[in-house]
Amino acid sequence: MTDPRRTASAIDALRRGWPIAIAGDDGTLALLPIETADPERLAAFDPAGAAPVLLTAGRAATLKLANQREAAAPDSPVLVERAPWLDFAAATALADPQFDLQTPMKGPFRAIPVEARHAAAAALRLARVGGVLPAFFASTEARVDLTLTPGDIDAHEDAARLTIATRARLPVFGAENTEIVAFRTPEMPGEHVALIIGSPNGQPPLVRLHSECLTGDVLGSLKCDCGPQLHAAIEAIEKSGWGILLYLRQEGRGIGLINKLRAYALQDQGFDTVDANTRLGFAVDSRNFAVAGRMLELLGQRSVRLLTNNPEKVAQLEAAGIKVIERVPHIQPSNPFNERYLATKRDRTGHQF
Repeated sequence: MTDPRRTASAIDALRRGWPIAIAGDDGTLALLPIETADPERLAAFDPAGAAPVLLTAGRAATLKLANQREAAAPDSPVLVERAPWLDFAAATALADPQFDLQTPMKGPFRAIPVEARHAAAAALRLARVGGVLPAFFASTEARVDLTLTPGDIDAHEDAARLTIATRARLPVFGAENTEIVAFRTPEMPGEHVALIIGSPNGQPPLVRLHSECLTGDVLGSLKCDCGPQLHAAIEAIEKSGWGILLYLRQEGRGIGLINKLRAYALQDQGFDTVDANTRLGFAVDSRNFAVAGRMLELLGQRSVRLLTNNPEKVAQLEAAGIKVIERVPHIQPSNPFNERYLATKRDRTGHQF
């Protein structure tokens, strides 16, 4: 039986540097998160010094440890054999690409077969959900207190568990006749939010799915177009008569604020947004827009006009049972700091400008 509460406990453990275990269909792996642990915890977890390092194929490809087939699925698991020189410091360098230009790799390193692949893949998903680097020491011998299943992680992200928590009137700049609706699941630490702008008039609403961006929405970052898109969406919905802005807590295309800032640092080294994400060990885009479909369903809207340049949002909404009767472009002017970012969205992630 799945229990999403175990996932919440596991996320807390990962952020504290404590070991957890995942029991998959093909075996159980005990896991120590490299980002938040330390050499003393590694010695206690793996006194024999035999636990290999679990990375994603995207990260392993950067280190020349994955073949092209593996690298095609950047969030799939790769195990790196525990050589005598693969101590905690070396593992940290393997895990975190910010050290790639600073730390010479001792090596050589060798990828080995992943036996408990089901558990290993779930571990990498859990790292993304928890906002930590997807890198672990992995052991089939260590015994730990907390064990969960891949099904627990899936249930933790199950959009069907989302419910309306509360709602209230909220006049906002550019749209005074607005209601805010907050959504949450029993486990999630944050809330998704909908702004209902104007009053339903019998026509399908103009809808914008906006993923949280602290740097752009709040701090006015010029590296992306998120802030201008947010404010322009409110204006467009107001002018359309009525509609809904869904504010989704999926910072950094689903990898979290800390990892997004790591991606920013890699962009400063010359990598684009796609390569920065995969170099960190994540998928190009980890967002799940099924949650947006659930929010619209709870608001009684199953047919929408979608304000987006991203065809993937259309596809995922329709897969969630929401009919998109029109895709409305949402294009903002570029600036010298985000020109490359916008070009990458157009050329590598299929955005239509």
